[in-house]
Amino acid sequence: MSWLDWTVLLASQLLIVVYGVWKSRRQKGMEDYLRGRSMNWFTIGLSIMATQASAITFLSAPGLAYTEGMRFVQFYFGLPIAMVILSMFAVPLYYRLNVYTAYEFLEKRFDLKTRTLAAFLFLTQRGLAAGFTIFAPSLILSSLLGWNIYWTNLAIGLIVIVYTVTGGTQAVARTQKTQMAIILAGMFIAGYLVVAMLPEQVAFGDALQLAGKMGKLQAVDFSFDLNDRYNIWSGLIGGTFLMLSYFGTDQSQVQRYLGGQSIAQSRMGLIFNGLVKIPMQFAILFVGAMVFVFYLFQTPPVFFNRVVLEQTRQGVYADSLRQTETTFTQLHQERKASAYALVEASRSGNDQLLEAEAVKLREGQALLDKSREEAKGWIKKTDPAADTNDTNYIFLTYVFDFLPVGLIGLIISVIFSASMSSTSSELNALASTTVVDVYKRMIKSDASDAHYLKVSKWSTLLWGIYAIIFAMFANRLGTLIEAVNILGSLVYGTILGIFVVAFFLKRVGGRAVFIGAVLSESIILGLFFFSDLPFLWYNVVGCLGVVLFALLIEAGRTGK
Repeated sequence: MSWLDWTVLLASQLLIVVYGVWKSRRQKGMEDYLRGRSMNWFTIGLSIMATQASAITFLSAPGLAYTEGMRFVQFYFGLPIAMVILSMFAVPLYYRLNVYTAYEFLEKRFDLKTRTLAAFLFLTQRGLAAGFTIFAPSLILSSLLGWNIYWTNLAIGLIVIVYTVTGGTQAVARTQKTQMAIILAGMFIAGYLVVAMLPEQVAFGDALQLAGKMGKLQAVDFSFDLNDRYNIWSGLIGGTFLMLSYFGTDQSQVQRYLGGQSIAQSRMGLIFNGLVKIPMQFAILFVGAMVFVFYLFQTPPVFFNRVVLEQTRQGVYADSLRQTETTFTQLHQERKASAYALVEASRSGNDQLLEAEAVKLREGQALLDKSREEAKGWIKKTDPAADTNDTNYIFLTYVFDFLPVGLIGLIISVIFSASMSSTSSELNALASTTVVDVYKRMIKSDASDAHYLKVSKWSTLLWGIYAIIFAMFANRLGTLIEAVNILGSLVYGTILGIFVVAFFLKRVGGRAVFIGAVLSESIILGLFFFSDLPFLWYNVVGCLGVVLFALLIEAGRTGK
C-alpha cells in the first residue's frame, strides 16, 4: 500500500480508539461498565448492526454474490419478524427483571443448572466466534498484502482490547457509530467505483442486464428444497428461529439493547435494525454482483488467492498451471466478446437475439468455470492441504488491483472496523456472562461494586487473549460468512428452545428443560456430523427439539 493508504488506515483506526475511550472515560462501577443504560434508539440500532456485520460480511458476501448470485440475502428475511417478536416479549421482560445477562432470567424461571448450561453454550460458541472475527480479516489481508498473519491477528486483537477493557459497553457502542460510518462510506464508494469503471459503452442499465442474464441478481428462490441452503422458506422459517435466538438470547446482542435509556428506546433500536439490515445486506451483495460484471470486461485471475496461486506456479505442476492460465485468458476474451454482444442485443430491442446472446454468454461462463476448476486441481495436486475456496479473496483482489490510492486504505479500514466492532461486542458480552453468571453467582457473591468492575475488566482482557490465541490457530475455514453462521447455528436453536419454554410453557420445570436441551443439542451435533441438512434448519430442529422433549419429560414426571 502507498503512504496515503497507510495514513488513511492508521488515522481512522486511531480516531475510533481515542473517541471510544474518551466518550466512556467516566466508568463508575459494574453497572456502567457492563450495561450502561444511557443509549438512544439510533445508537442501539447501529450498535446491533455493527455487532452482526463483522469483517466476514464485507469479505465474503461480495465474493458469494460473485460466484453464486444474491440468494444469500434470504438468510436475513426472518430478521424483521424476529425483531417484532423480541420487542413484544423479550425487551419488557428483561427490563422488568433488571438483569445484566439473558441467562439470569433462566435461574429465576428454572434453576441454576439450566442457567449454567445456557451460559456455557454461549461462552463456548461466542468465545470461538470472537477468534473468527479476528482471524477472518487477518487471513485475507495477510495473503493479499504479504503481512504476517500472526502480527495482524495481534494488532487487531490488541486494538479492540484497549478500548473495550477501558470503556466497557459504552465504549463499544460509541465506537461502533464511528465504525459504521466508515464501513458504510467505504462500501458506498467501492460500489460506485465498480460501476463507474465499466467500459464507456456499458451503462448501468447494461450492467444490470448482464448480471440478471447471468443469474447474479436472483435474490429470491420460492422452491422448497431441504437440500438447498438458501431459499425463501429457509430464510423465513430457519432465519426467524436463528434471529430470535441470536438477538434474543445471545448476550453479545442482548447487551446492546439492555443499554438503552428505556424500553421504548430499546424497541426502536431493534425495529430500526430489522428495517435497515436487509437493504444493507442487499447492497453489499449487489456490489459483488457488479464486481462480477466488471470482470466480464477485465481479465480476472484464474484463482483469487494470490499466495496459493504463486506457490503453485513454482511447484511441480507449474507448466500445467501456465497452460491452464493461457486457456483461461483465451476463454475470457471470448466471454468478453459475448458480453459486448449481449449489450448490443439488449439495445436492439430484439428479444430473440438477446436471449441467444445470453445463452452464448452463459456457455462461455461455463467453460471459464471449468478452466478455474482445472486450475484448482493443479493447486490441490501441488499442495493437498491447500484451500481451493477463493471466494473470500474476490472483493479485496478487485480493491487492490483497481481502486485508486487512498481508497484502498479506506477499504482496509472498513475491514478492520467491522472486525473490531463485532469483536468488541463479543468480548464485552463474554465478560458480562463470566462475571454475572459464573463469578458473582458461583465464586464470590458478596464483593463490592469496585471489585466486580475490576473483575469485569480482567475478564474482558482474558477473553481477548483467548480470542487472539484461537485466531492464531484457526485455518482453512472455507467461505467465512457461512462458517461463522454454521458455528452459531450449532447452539442457537437449543438456547432459543430453552427461552421459548421459559417464556411460554409455565408448567414445565427446570429438570425437564435441562434434559431436553442436552438431548436436542446431541441431535444437532449428530445432524452436523452425519447429515447434509442445511445449517439454517438446525435452529428450527434445535428449538422445537427442546420444546418437545421438555413437554414429554414433564408429562412423564407429572403423569399428565
